[in-house]
Amino acid sequence: MNVTVFGLSLAELLALAAAVVLVLARWLPPEARRPLTLAGAAALAVSAIALAVLGIRWQLLPVLAGGAVALAFAAPSLLRWRAGRPAWRARWWLALPGSAACLALILAGAAAAWALPLPVFPKPSGAYAVGTTVVQWTDPDRAEIATSRTDDKRTVVVQLWYPAQGGPRAAQRAWYLGRTAKEAQLVARSEADYLGLPRFILDEPSRARTRSVPDAPVAGGGGRFPVVLFSPGLGGVRTQNTAWAEELASRGYVVAALDHPYDSAVVTLTDGRTIRTQVAATGDQAEDDRRAAGWTAVRAADLSFVLTQLGRLDRGEIPGLLIGRLDTRRAAATGHSLGGAAALQAARQDPRFAAVIDLDGFPRDPATRPFHQPVLALTHDVKPGEEPDYIPRLTRVLQLSTATGYRLTVPGAAHLTFTDAPLFMPPLPALIGSLGRTAGPRITAAATVAFLDATLRGESGGLTAALSRYGHLTVL
Repeated sequence: MNVTVFGLSLAELLALAAAVVLVLARWLPPEARRPLTLAGAAALAVSAIALAVLGIRWQLLPVLAGGAVALAFAAPSLLRWRAGRPAWRARWWLALPGSAACLALILAGAAAAWALPLPVFPKPSGAYAVGTTVVQWTDPDRAEIATSRTDDKRTVVVQLWYPAQGGPRAAQRAWYLGRTAKEAQLVARSEADYLGLPRFILDEPSRARTRSVPDAPVAGGGGRFPVVLFSPGLGGVRTQNTAWAEELASRGYVVAALDHPYDSAVVTLTDGRTIRTQVAATGDQAEDDRRAAGWTAVRAADLSFVLTQLGRLDRGEIPGLLIGRLDTRRAAATGHSLGGAAALQAARQDPRFAAVIDLDGFPRDPATRPFHQPVLALTHDVKPGEEPDYIPRLTRVLQLSTATGYRLTVPGAAHLTFTDAPLFMPPLPALIGSLGRTAGPRITAAATVAFLDATLRGESGGLTAALSRYGHLTVL
């Protein structure tokens, strides 16, 4: 079990405590200084060995370095004491800057470990364990418009999370960002490059494992599960809402999240090809809006194609784990950011979708015509004067639905609150909101489960009251 406190494992906490003791011991009376220095040295050695075995994160290197420097200055004094000679100490006006520098180094490492932790995924609360598998499907009826090859057909990579048998053991859990450690590292680096971040910012997600078991046996019982299709944000990847997907799967849904080639930061195909994003802003608002509308249309078509493939999978026309277990008549189109816009457009174009969830996505469909599915739109806390077109346009689109629409504004939320980002990104309110590490994913899952239970399963029980618990609700 991976136990962490403030983003630090037990071995890392021991290293931090030992390093601090070694720095502060210099300023204690002689009778306390020597035993504490020896204890700190022993603890630092034990923790360094443990971290070498488990894997040392770069954030801990300043902690270990600061402790080692403090120990190096303390060693001569300890050796003289062992030899029965008077202990030697540097004069205070020389030692004070050195101690301050070591302490600053140690605290900087601890702060980095706290700000950029290894993501720990919340345990799903539903009755089912969670399995996951990755498939790749090619649409023979659609050309790939991102390339010039006339024989290139549109291909998507889809990750499924589903109700599974048994409980996952830690050694079996799936990597977060890819099917293998190598793919996870590639995705992390590509996502960092796309966002313009230093690659080390996403080192921890590349090492993380989830709560899902790869290719686990499907849960027994023989019933069919409603399906929830998910499109990530612009440049995003299929795994960006894994905590949400695992919670839904534990509640008896099958979640199908898409990688959109040439749009997602990077997509690895089964033949070994790696496709990187071609998405780029031009700086011209009109041109960028035109491009966003084009990407949204391709994504909407991808969602409809995947729903078709899920139906074929259920009927046994294509191989897979979930033959006979998918209820595609109870399907929801969902997405985050541009993916939310794609979900709205897919629902207007494809009546097979029975419900829509838009996670903070600005509508991009140029054909604003009525559609017939109920919609839940979760939005971040838009400040006065900020994004003046967002809420009015979203409201107009929701009013086009002939069914009930729900717009839920979550106080303290930012755009990335509705993804896994709060689990591992720096806790800056402008970046992930002010709800903390776990509240954003928890609220996103709870609100969407309430909506899906009502719209796909027909469960009555006060949807309006349930949604109102998580923010400011407008019913349209």
